[in-house]
Amino acid sequence: MFTGILVTKDDAGYRATLQDIDDSLLGEGDVTLRVEWSTLNYKDGLAITGQSPVVRRFPLVPGIDFAGTVVHSSHPAWRPGDQAILNGWGVGESHSGGLAQMARVHGDWLVDLPPVFSTRQAMAIGTAGYTAMLCVLALEKHGIRPADGEILVTGANGGVGSVAIALLAGLGYTVVASTGRPAEADYLQSLGAARTIDRAELGTPGKPLGKERWAGVVDAVGSHTLANACATTKYRGAVAACGLAGGMDFPASVAPFILRGITLYGIDSVMAPLALRQQAWQRLASDLDVAKLEAITQEIGLSEAIAVGTELLKGSVRGRVVVDVQRGLAAGSGPHAGQ
Repeated sequence: MFTGILVTKDDAGYRATLQDIDDSLLGEGDVTLRVEWSTLNYKDGLAITGQSPVVRRFPLVPGIDFAGTVVHSSHPAWRPGDQAILNGWGVGESHSGGLAQMARVHGDWLVDLPPVFSTRQAMAIGTAGYTAMLCVLALEKHGIRPADGEILVTGANGGVGSVAIALLAGLGYTVVASTGRPAEADYLQSLGAARTIDRAELGTPGKPLGKERWAGVVDAVGSHTLANACATTKYRGAVAACGLAGGMDFPASVAPFILRGITLYGIDSVMAPLALRQQAWQRLASDLDVAKLEAITQEIGLSEAIAVGTELLKGSVRGRVVVDVQRGLAAGSGPHAGQ
């Protein structure tokens, strides 16, 4: 038995509860880990609340991220005592995930914990930060350099946006942060944003083409925001789209693509190949300012994750949330799987 959040769906409805969970619900895999830290992403909020059909089988432990220590392995790359990170691969959706004290996954899904990070810091980065790094890699591969002009980051107060700002500013880019919370301007500038704009500038229907403003864009919002970002990107610029907090629709025209030659990169973090994951985490280890990472991180216990997951969907949670899966549990509770 181990303690975790379990999502169930039956005649009584959809619910997420903190409870003791039988080892049989760990699922298939050749590596069992003791989870030390997890995190909350937008997708985790959807899984906890059931507001979107993220969870594809029941019962299931949510949590698309975790970092921890291997306790048992039949995979040739992993031994007991190794520390590893998991992001995506359908974990927390169709395979039990990280919002629990134990996890079992396929070893091919794991990435080595970079020596410069603790497991807590790795989860302060999490899928949000790893996705932000994938966006930066896409803009770099496109050939965009700091001298080319401003980089727009939308959804700037969220996890992806916050880490993207810190990364881009650290690499010398001039970052413009789009936010719906003007009061957070000082916070965003502390991460490295040169200035902020109100998300209303981009969040309503716009023209097929607008004034050229951005050398590149990291968009975590979608919908009209993504359409307007494309319409205002400079000639032969690039947009990295990685989120849909504003909607899955894309009410745009082909004008920016055929008249300005811009490129729209779709950033998938869930099924990204291992080599790209390793590259992203290596770059995070070398390029992310850990002091800025701490400034955007808040810590909660596992027993608080359900409530905070609900708040996250309201857009009221700043930056990153790390979950101490051992904190706030009943006395005597603890993991026993794999022992």
